[in-house]
Amino acid sequence: MHESRHVVEMPKIHALQRRHFLLFDVIPLLIVAATPFYWSSLYRGLPELALLFVMWLLTGFGITVGYHRLFTHRSFAASKSVQTVLAVLASMAGQGGVVSWVAIHRLHHEKSDGAGDLHSPNLHGEGFLNKARGLLHSHFLWMGKHPYPNVARYAPDILRAHHLAAVNRRYMWIAAAGLALPAAVGYGIHGDLRGAVSGLYWGGILRLLILEHIIWSINSVLHVCGDRAYQTKENSHNMGALGLLTLGESWHNNHHRFANSPNFGLRWRNLDPGYWVIRALAACGLASDLRLPDADQIAQGSPGS
Repeated sequence: MHESRHVVEMPKIHALQRRHFLLFDVIPLLIVAATPFYWSSLYRGLPELALLFVMWLLTGFGITVGYHRLFTHRSFAASKSVQTVLAVLASMAGQGGVVSWVAIHRLHHEKSDGAGDLHSPNLHGEGFLNKARGLLHSHFLWMGKHPYPNVARYAPDILRAHHLAAVNRRYMWIAAAGLALPAAVGYGIHGDLRGAVSGLYWGGILRLLILEHIIWSINSVLHVCGDRAYQTKENSHNMGALGLLTLGESWHNNHHRFANSPNFGLRWRNLDPGYWVIRALAACGLASDLRLPDADQIAQGSPGS
C-alpha cells in the first residue's frame, strides 16, 4: 500500500474502480452502441422519451445541485431531508457515492490542471496526439484506475454526516434502483416484459450514459476550449451554448472563480437551471444561506461572460 497525506493507492481500491468503470461506464456504452440491432424492440413511443427526460433531469439535478454545489462547495444550506433526497438522486446517476465524488472534486479544485489533478486534459504534453490523449484521459479513461483521495482529508464533513454516510453505504443499491425504477415504470405503462426492457433502456441505461458524457465534458472539453471571463489559476472555460444541457455546469470558468457560489451563470442572461432549482428551494423555505458573490466581484469579469 502506498499512502500519502493526499491520496491512497491500494490494489483493492483499484479493483473496485475497475469494477465501477466496467459496470457504469463501459457496459452502458457498449449497449447503446449496439442499439441499431434491436431498435424496433426498444422504442414504444412518447413514454420512453418522457422517461429519458425525467430521469435525466432528476439525476442531473442530484449531481449539480446536490453533489456539486451543496455537498462539495457548501454554497447553500439545506435540511437533512433535502440533503438525503439530493444524495439519493445523485447516487442514481451512477457516478460514484457522495463521499468519493466530493473528495475527488475537492482534490480537483485544490490541484486543478496541475500535478495531482486526477482528470486534467492538460498534463500530457504538446502536439495534437498528446492533446487528444489528454482529452480522452480526462473525459473517460481516468476513471478506470486512479489514486484515491484521502477521504478523511477531503470529505470529513460528509463522513460525519450520518444521513449522508448512510446513503453512501447503500450507493450500489441506489444506483441499481436508478435502473430498476424506469424498468418498473415501463412495465406499468405497457404491461409486458418488452415495456420493462424499453423503460430500462431509455430511463436507465441511455439516460445514465447521456448524463455521464455531459458531466465528463466539463472535466475535458471545458478545460481546453471556450470563453474565459476570469483569469483563474487553471484552464477552465465557459460555454454558454451548453448552459441548459449541462444544467448550468458549463459556466465552468465562472465556477472556478467563485467556487462557493450556488449561481454558476452569475448574470441573469446566463442560463443556469441548477441555480433556478436552488432559488425555488429557497423560496419554499428548503434552502438558505446562499453564498452569492456581490455585484462588484462579478463585474471584474469580461462583459461577454
